Amino acid sequence: MDTAAVARFEAGRGRLGSLAYRLLGSAADAEDAVQDTFLRWQAADRDRIDVPEAWLTKVLTHLCLDRLRSAHTRHERTAGAWLPEPLLDGDPMLGPADTFEQRESVSLAVLTLMERLSPVERAVYVLREAFSYSHAEIAGILDISESASQQHTRRARVRVAAERRGGRAAPDPAAARRVVEEFLAAAVSGRTERLVALLTDDVIAVSDGAGLARRLLRITTRERVASFVRAGFRPTEAKRRLAGGTPALHVAEVNGAPAVLAVVDGRVVGAVVCGVGDGRITSLHGVATRDRLTRLAEAWRRSGPGAPVIAAW
Repeated sequence: MDTAAVARFEAGRGRLGSLAYRLLGSAADAEDAVQDTFLRWQAADRDRIDVPEAWLTKVLTHLCLDRLRSAHTRHERTAGAWLPEPLLDGDPMLGPADTFEQRESVSLAVLTLMERLSPVERAVYVLREAFSYSHAEIAGILDISESASQQHTRRARVRVAAERRGGRAAPDPAAARRVVEEFLAAAVSGRTERLVALLTDDVIAVSDGAGLARRLLRITTRERVASFVRAGFRPTEAKRRLAGGTPALHVAEVNGAPAVLAVVDGRVVGAVVCGVGDGRITSLHGVATRDRLTRLAEAWRRSGPGAPVIAAW
């Protein structure tokens, strides 16, 4: 392949990666989809491609749809033991974050909600909300009609809105971080009443159970979530053995939201990503399965993290 064709692809690699991540919820799968797109680009008759960006977007989207429809993927995700892969803020795979819609589309809460959409609904929602494609452009990418694109968009928006916790306004990052630090202090100290007060009435907690559970753990109501959090943050020797040592607890930005990271010897072993709205916690997504934290852990090591909120848990 000539250097100009490689350079053209590389110029759009970041956009393709962030699109694939939103569609698949996995950085590793997104990287594979981008590489497969490059191989298609390499083999294509490029003289017959009028708009390379549109061609690459279409190829990548269809490769992602094939992955979402595959029997293995359907089994893994419908089995109820799958959460999106969290990414440290600043990761280029998170992509554009200029608008509220772009930031929301990459939040763990919305990525989890999108699991309830059909593959085509998910693709339409991402292309429209995060990348601002017109319905005519989406129709060309997905080989559907414009009216079908509009219908899929409406259905996806309704389904996401029905499950969304908190309002449409993004919280101030500094204020959100303070809420999470107070939440962490209450969780570790056992101040259950304060913990309950920091949770919204419709709060939901979702956890992968460190990969030990066959299904995701889903907890609702403030009292049950507070009890679940209190138990989860109660240090025990068994938890330290599972973590590989005594973790330090940090607060960092993950997928555009404040998160509590458990770190042992510089390695992230667990993440609890917190949705925040109106000064309270709206959702909690806990990820501790090692292969879902690989990319985040690597980025964390490179970031030169500051002092922990709690030095030894």
